[in-house]
Amino acid sequence: MPVHIVEHPLVHDALVELRDKTTTPEHFRRAARRISVLLAAEAFRDAPSTAVTVDTPLGPSGGRRISPDIVVVPVLRAGLGMLEAVIELAPHARVGHIGLQRDEMTAVASQYNSKLPARLDKSFVLMIDPMLATGGSAVAALQLLEAAGARQIRIVCIVAAPEGIAMVERHHPDVAIYTPAVDRGLNEHKFIVPGLGDFGDRLYGTL
Repeated sequence: MPVHIVEHPLVHDALVELRDKTTTPEHFRRAARRISVLLAAEAFRDAPSTAVTVDTPLGPSGGRRISPDIVVVPVLRAGLGMLEAVIELAPHARVGHIGLQRDEMTAVASQYNSKLPARLDKSFVLMIDPMLATGGSAVAALQLLEAAGARQIRIVCIVAAPEGIAMVERHHPDVAIYTPAVDRGLNEHKFIVPGLGDFGDRLYGTL
């Protein structure tokens, strides 16, 4: 599936604040919440919904309700910085967690935690991870989701590298990626350039 580039000006306003090296953790968190809401809204655009009728104070009105079977899965730890904003849009969503640790020398991801809801085969799954760099963590997380039965999966990330996109497309071509930015590539340490640094460290003030 194609990469969906989100062009909304409010998304890019928040992205500039996230990229700025002088942004404090407080303002970084605020910008992360703001951009996550907007990106999730785009990813939910093709979420299943059903026609309903409700009674307003002045009479019946037709409308649509989003599917009750929404699952949001942050990739720890950085994905937690997006979670609260995303479930504001779908407060009924079930939430899973996937913990992956990237080796700083090899850039290979190893799993240290996985707790996923049951019965994912008919769920609309939104996997959230701010940085799609090598794609190794994303592919590992997607394999866990698919092994748990997930079939409709979308990835939401704040910055992506061409290498990470290519890796996901090679191993999981049916998974759509939503991002506002595809940067130049990776440096020798496998960090996205120009990127925004280590998202988790900047979010939690652990630099």
